[in-house]
Amino acid sequence: MRVSRMCRFAVFTLFVLSGALAMAAPAESGYHLIKKVSLGKAAGGGEYFDYVSVDPGARRVYVSHGTEVVVVDADNFEVVGKITGLKKCHGVAVVPELGKGYITDGDATSVVVFDTKSLKKTGEIKSYPDTDAIVYDPASRLIFTFNGDSKNSTVIDPAKDAVVKPLDLGGGPEQAVPDGKGMIYDNIEDTNEVVVIDTHSLTIKSRWKVAPAGEPVAMTMDKEHGRVFSSGRGPALLVMMDADSGKVLQSFPISDGVDSSAFDPDSSTVFASTRAGKIHVFHMDSADKLSALDPIETEYGAKTMAIDPKTHNLFLTTADFGPAGAKGRRPAIAGTAHLLVYGK
Repeated sequence: MRVSRMCRFAVFTLFVLSGALAMAAPAESGYHLIKKVSLGKAAGGGEYFDYVSVDPGARRVYVSHGTEVVVVDADNFEVVGKITGLKKCHGVAVVPELGKGYITDGDATSVVVFDTKSLKKTGEIKSYPDTDAIVYDPASRLIFTFNGDSKNSTVIDPAKDAVVKPLDLGGGPEQAVPDGKGMIYDNIEDTNEVVVIDTHSLTIKSRWKVAPAGEPVAMTMDKEHGRVFSSGRGPALLVMMDADSGKVLQSFPISDGVDSSAFDPDSSTVFASTRAGKIHVFHMDSADKLSALDPIETEYGAKTMAIDPKTHNLFLTTADFGPAGAKGRRPAIAGTAHLLVYGK
């Protein structure tokens, strides 16, 4: 009888401990690598890659790759074409209703216009030095580039392929996200701020500090609940902010070298990708509460990312890297760039 009671007590204790551990351990996101797509070697040598963007309607993924943009089918992951003849491209935005795409070519200080069906270049718009990130705002029907060294935005009317005006941002901009209602939220890395752009008046509506995070570069948004997610590099944190007041509601540590973020409204999930080879994953339990899930292990250098809202697949770019040099940075090996596809 005594042995039986001790056994029951031991079983009960193990049950309680296992339950406590399960509650304490982060849940898994369920994502795993489903495809690796070689991007080949870009003309001009070297190896450079930046933003990835998805056109869900046309089922295309646009991959920035040095002197070219590689276009991949979003469903079978085959390379379907390339837009070449660039100097050093960064981001791509599409205007579906016009059948046009726009590429920021930072070294050429310009925005290249292309036809989304033929992938042929149709024009070029002069911009400012270090033209980098780019978004299309459906509310104003304008294109906004974010020019790091110039600390401004080039506002473009895609109907005319003409510059409307340069908009001073007061610091070096990084990734931005439109809310679809006439506001764009953009990270300003060197001032540790998020700026809010009114896309109708073309003015800065607000400036918010991102503390306790710093050097904010990655940005995404839950548009339904009005939550902005800004991720920085120093300190390396992701913060959730109220989109109306700028109040920081929560913050979480992330790994080094974050560069882009994405939000999946269907699963209420936030993703932040870093150079360290991790995608940090957070679930929105409510409008005011995030919970950290297990990070997705990727590859070193896979810091730029986009999500397909139809399949929920994540697309990231990276390359093979050599050993670290004197400054601790590992050089990318020319001709090894590839697209990583993660799904459930």
